[in-house]
Amino acid sequence: MSKKLASNRNLWLLPVLVGAGVIVVLAGVFWLAFGGSDSESTAETEQESSEGGVVDIVEPENSDQIDLTHVEQRDPADPLATGDVDAPVTLVVFSDYQCPYCAAWSNDTLPVMMEYVDEGDLRIEWRDLNVYGAFSEQASKASFAAGMQDKFWEFHDELFLDGEIRSESQLTEEAMLDIADELGLDAEQFTEDMRSDVVDEHIQANEALGTELGAYSTPAFVLGGEPMLGAQPTNVFVDAMDDALAAEHD
Repeated sequence: MSKKLASNRNLWLLPVLVGAGVIVVLAGVFWLAFGGSDSESTAETEQESSEGGVVDIVEPENSDQIDLTHVEQRDPADPLATGDVDAPVTLVVFSDYQCPYCAAWSNDTLPVMMEYVDEGDLRIEWRDLNVYGAFSEQASKASFAAGMQDKFWEFHDELFLDGEIRSESQLTEEAMLDIADELGLDAEQFTEDMRSDVVDEHIQANEALGTELGAYSTPAFVLGGEPMLGAQPTNVFVDAMDDALAAEHD
């Protein structure tokens, strides 16, 4: 299967799921048309589930520079964000609470990126794509409601506990209420917010942001205005972050 991959990074990660002797490629791409230009980069996307998994590093076919800094909202009232609104670099994360690669990235790489947040160098803005459907959306609404009580990251960590995803039965509204109770949230307010039109509108807007960019699989990222795809090794994000910081200081 041929793919045109748009990126200015040297490496992209395409998860390759191996099971029952069949290799399934899980791939995605960001695409943009700037200022009415006819030039754009597209890719076929295919998503299937299988047991087991390995990863393969594939070089992009197109290294043209892409600037996606406009997706950074830098809203001080954003309940799904952490870090200084004026931090030199912003990381926008497109995720799904039923995505195993998102869970792995949150467990392995997010804590390292949080170190940059603590140093004042990075702002992280979380956006759920909910590509896996209704239960993902339920978890997304619940985490947003938790964020409205300043507990988004704690709730997020519970949903991806130990780098694992929860089963659908653990993503029901009742299960979300149990997590809220464990975290000491105001249960009545949490329930009201989780079911509210306001939260639903925010969830839909975040989904639209990702799909309009062409992020049809998770996880996907915009770091310092540059697209990155897949739960790449932590050192790839560290190198990208250091490059972004160096560029800001030039």
